[in-house]
Amino acid sequence: MSPRSVVIAGYGMAGARLADEIQRRDPEGERVRLTVVGAEEHTAYNRVLLSSVVAGTMRPEAVRLHDDDWSSRTRADLRRGVTATSIDRAERRIHLDDGSTVDYDALVLATGANPWMPPVEGLEPGPDVVAFRTLDDCARILDAAKLGAPVAVLGGGLLGLEAARGLAGRGNLVTVVHPMPHIMERQLDAESARVLTRKLEELGVGFRLGVGAARYVSGDGLKLDDGTHVPADLIVVSTGVRPETKLAVDAGLTVEGGIVVDDLLRTSDGRIHAIGDCAKHPGAFGGLVQPAWEQAAVVADLVTGTKSASRYRGTQAVTRLKARGIDLTALGETMTGADDPAAEVLTFSDPAGCRYGKLVIRENRVAGAILLGLPDAAATITQLYDRGTPVPEDRLAVLLGRSLPPGAPSAASPADLPASAVICRCNAVTKGRLVEAWRGGATDVPALAGATRATTGCGGCKDAVGGVAKWLAAQ
Repeated sequence: MSPRSVVIAGYGMAGARLADEIQRRDPEGERVRLTVVGAEEHTAYNRVLLSSVVAGTMRPEAVRLHDDDWSSRTRADLRRGVTATSIDRAERRIHLDDGSTVDYDALVLATGANPWMPPVEGLEPGPDVVAFRTLDDCARILDAAKLGAPVAVLGGGLLGLEAARGLAGRGNLVTVVHPMPHIMERQLDAESARVLTRKLEELGVGFRLGVGAARYVSGDGLKLDDGTHVPADLIVVSTGVRPETKLAVDAGLTVEGGIVVDDLLRTSDGRIHAIGDCAKHPGAFGGLVQPAWEQAAVVADLVTGTKSASRYRGTQAVTRLKARGIDLTALGETMTGADDPAAEVLTFSDPAGCRYGKLVIRENRVAGAILLGLPDAAATITQLYDRGTPVPEDRLAVLLGRSLPPGAPSAASPADLPASAVICRCNAVTKGRLVEAWRGGATDVPALAGATRATTGCGGCKDAVGGVAKWLAAQ
């Protein structure tokens, strides 16, 4: 039986992950003949870590997901610097902007999202106005951000704050302009945002909150809509993204803000799947990589035929701010207040110490949390959340990251974790993947990092990976 032709349109994090998942299930190419089409000239890279490139703590080559010989080693037909322009659904063929075509038995749209440029007078992409989205954007930012120069970051969301922290760490005078009353309003409540703002101010980041940009004059800066002025030689735009759906719209697929998919990640055409930021599933959150990688595993199961019952049921997303000197984790219900009669809500605030903790419990399970400057608590609570484990009776000990009471279940024990437990969130490495790599000969932490990329992101999982390595060595 000849292999099926599977085409992935998009070579970002979602497309690259899907290609890897297919290769893991079909290493000899007996089931799938794989073609990957990507608009960028670069090999795939980890977009989550771009703030570390801006900060200077990681080199561009360190964030790559594939090396230069990936395609030849895996026998995949990789086409870089090429964009899919149209889909002929009747002939099951995609047309590319270099004039070529590729036939498919199954097509996966992993076209991602594009940065949104706010309608501000004078604000146009150029050498001194850069949307922070790609590896090339990092190079443009670093070229323009001269040492000590004033920089304005538009957007106080996760990516904007990571960029702001990185540039401040390089010696730039950074001001974040955000129209909402507090930063990260989708993930943080007002008090935790206030504590985080104070921490970032201590690290050299300034803020203008509750006010928007009205006009930009190159070489001068931003005029805000309250009449004040922010000097800036460079504007970094991080005001959100919009799913890239033009290919799907032109092909007549159902699009409602994103490409609508079911639990098999199928679009309205059963031969076409969509994953990542371009896809719309009721259980997925936009802008986070974890749903995309979980979706990639499901589609790989389906197109290779290795697990026809595989379904995507949604993602319990965990958000982490990857910025030097800050440890922030937010998950689940972060906005629930103490006035909710069906929830237990514990909070702890230490603005002077730049620490904040919030724990939301429903039916004795973690329903949400915000943890700033509390890394031990973050590790335990994240695992309780992922596993749906009952919360120990001493809730305060859990929130503060203290030792659990005698006899309480340990959320951090590798032996107790299921294979699906995510150990490294930057690279979506599960305990099962670490065990698989260990059995393949990666028998210490550096070798595990080389085999799986665990610990190579923000570094917050090093202790957890070390714990798994010790547990495996003791077997």
